[in-house]
Amino acid sequence: MSTPVASWSYPTAVKFGAGRIAELAEHCRSAGITRPLLVTDRGLAGLPVTARALGVLEGAGLGRALFAEVDANPTEANMQAGLAVYRAGGHDGVIGFGGGSALDLAKMIALMVDQPVSVWELEDIGDWWTRANPDTIAPVIAVPTTAGTGSEVGRAGVLTDSRTHRKVIVFHPRLMPVITICDPELTVGMPPAITAGTGMDALAHCLEAYCSPHYHPMSQGIALEGMRLVFANLPKVWADPNDLEARGHMMSAAAMGAVAFQKGLGAIHAISHPVGAIYGTHHGTTNAVVMPMVLDFNRPAIEERLARAAAYLGISGGFDGFRAAVMDLRALLGIPEGLAAMGVEHAAVDRLAEAALADPSCAGNPVELTRENLKGLIGACM
Repeated sequence: MSTPVASWSYPTAVKFGAGRIAELAEHCRSAGITRPLLVTDRGLAGLPVTARALGVLEGAGLGRALFAEVDANPTEANMQAGLAVYRAGGHDGVIGFGGGSALDLAKMIALMVDQPVSVWELEDIGDWWTRANPDTIAPVIAVPTTAGTGSEVGRAGVLTDSRTHRKVIVFHPRLMPVITICDPELTVGMPPAITAGTGMDALAHCLEAYCSPHYHPMSQGIALEGMRLVFANLPKVWADPNDLEARGHMMSAAAMGAVAFQKGLGAIHAISHPVGAIYGTHHGTTNAVVMPMVLDFNRPAIEERLARAAAYLGISGGFDGFRAAVMDLRALLGIPEGLAAMGVEHAAVDRLAEAALADPSCAGNPVELTRENLKGLIGACM
């Protein structure tokens, strides 16, 4: 057997701990940012956590510039609006502050300040990223306020094409935030539904990375421990939103999931991406809805592997025990039973299957995905 050949990347400097948002201005300066634009979503814009971050910046003489026109599934219209604010303000760096939507849009703004190509020409396909001029990409500092997407340690962002309702993954090595601040105090005010959805997103990232057939033993180990952290701590933050220790562990699990999934994602994300783009559903919640059906679909290829994971996680019963633990977690968090309960129409199954088949996440699924078996799988998810 020949030695595997693979290309690996690991993330940036992470400043982890309660209260570390107080260091935001200091880290801006170390990144060479003197006029930051803080990018967040509409829901966060008026909350005390955002005012606190802006106050840290203003107190250090870095202004308090804010852009908050960010949809739940950000589009190129959101990006263009953010670019107009960035250019008009003469900014020299971006702070992504919030959940995955805000972090991803912050990256897109930083990327597209002055590029010779459109954002769609930088989709994560082959070496398309080399089309960008790297010298014009603004530095990004990431400050997550949820524990799910892991965008704070990733080199890509997701943007929805409003014309086609397709979620596009845009990649460039310089989209990796130069510094990430993981302050669990910022996650305390999350609405329960967002705590649930983002937490299940972290689990989906770790689970699909762990099950991916690609060779990446470091990501494999990170994915396994990430799953343990979610199963151990998501019920705790659901029961007590002020449990800072559990909140911190969930932030770690989110970052670990995003590091791990360079090993690959699979059918959970391949289905969730078009569902979110077309119906505007919450990404992590959609992942949670389809998770058990995808486990059943992939069982022939992953049963033994998940039995080993279950043993590490302290779950008895091998694959069936792991699946039951997922179902118990879904029930605790009030996750909808199927896609129909989220407003997805049975008539859309064919369209969703076509879109899922075109999603790059398909490549990491343990069982090869086809048009026909995706139709059956999405039908089961309804």
